Amino acid sequence: MQFDETQLDEDFLLSRSDVEKHFGVPKRYLEVADLCGKGPRQVRLGRSVRYRVRDVRWWIEQCANEKTGSQGG
Repeated sequence: MQFDETQLDEDFLLSRSDVEKHFGVPKRYLEVADLCGKGPRQVRLGRSVRYRVRDVRWWIEQCANEKTGSQGG
């Protein structure tokens, strides 16, 4: 699947592989983060896990803010 991350509809559903490809977050990291309750919000379709673009973007922003906040910035 070819698409530009900046032009994705906010409700578009991505697989873990899509998130890895377009946002650079490794699939394995998403799996572990989900088990710990720290990953982006999921949409479950049967046994499939998907992520809305807006939820991935929000989660990445929150991770960046936590990092910045812990450094006093």
